[in-house]
Amino acid sequence: MTTSLFSIAFGVGTQNRQGNWLEVFYARPLLAPSTELVAKVSEVLGYTGGNQAIAISNNQAAKLADALKGVDAAQSALLTRLAESHRPLVATLLAEDAALSSTPEAYLKLHLLSHRLVKPHGVNLTGIFPLLPNVAWTNQGAIDLAELAERQLEARLKGELLEVISVDKFPKMADYVVPSGVRIADTARVRLGAYIGEGTTVMHEGFVNFNAGTEGPGMIEGRVSAGVFVGKGSDLGGGCSTMGTLSGGGNIVISVGEGCLIGANAGIGIPLGDRCTVEAGLYVTAGTKVALLDDQSNLVKVVKGRDLAGQSDLLFRRNSQTGAVECKTNRTAIELNEALHAHN
Repeated sequence: MTTSLFSIAFGVGTQNRQGNWLEVFYARPLLAPSTELVAKVSEVLGYTGGNQAIAISNNQAAKLADALKGVDAAQSALLTRLAESHRPLVATLLAEDAALSSTPEAYLKLHLLSHRLVKPHGVNLTGIFPLLPNVAWTNQGAIDLAELAERQLEARLKGELLEVISVDKFPKMADYVVPSGVRIADTARVRLGAYIGEGTTVMHEGFVNFNAGTEGPGMIEGRVSAGVFVGKGSDLGGGCSTMGTLSGGGNIVISVGEGCLIGANAGIGIPLGDRCTVEAGLYVTAGTKVALLDDQSNLVKVVKGRDLAGQSDLLFRRNSQTGAVECKTNRTAIELNEALHAHN
């Protein structure tokens, strides 16, 4: 019998009329649950190992709640509530952090990220896209696209409006979890699977994709693309962009170090070290020709952006007379970010 698990969670979700999972909500996912909890769950569900998503009945949820009373009070209380559900229930058990094989598994790993139990790139998301159905996210929950027209008609006949908020594979993070100590001006712009560190503010034009996020504190008024992680005390200005691995970044993992500033409408296609600044309107990619300047602003040599990847204390700017992209030592990043975060 398996005595340890990578993760376990008990959830309630939505299925289409064929019984296929559309989404799952896990209120209290666990990372590395205790062996005693695993043993009790295995006994009730007949679990013998592997990565499994096991549909459970209300009666089984009640039995699990009773079995866990002296083991994990929070999980026991949750299962007591789940036992009253009118919606489908599932117990998802991951023996290892392997490639995904079911929709409930995919949702569990997205929850682990948004609950800050793992950081971006800290969990295996291989195979996630085929397992996330493209559904209509509505004011009545997730609806299979093949069933949407009928549901819209049903609502109209009752004098109601079925509002379709989005059609996507990923739901809003805030519909599943709101991490402590954050501000999110427009929750539609943060996907489930984002990691939003404490002290982070995501303004109206900010966007954070899945498997991406911020250490916090930080101010996000630009785009944090899939796979990008922004370090402590860094700020992304209005309309700026980070190039993710899904949008042209290839295999390069783009990240932003601590104490950085990416100006309005600027962008990066290389990882930044700590205390770097990219001036407004400048997009630096791996192939950008960059003129390195010394302390007297004299040209040292011309390199490509990739040669500066991950280096700290750099200021990227565009020469307003020649148009050349230049790089100097950044002396003001620390003071600038301290001022920005004074009231974050």
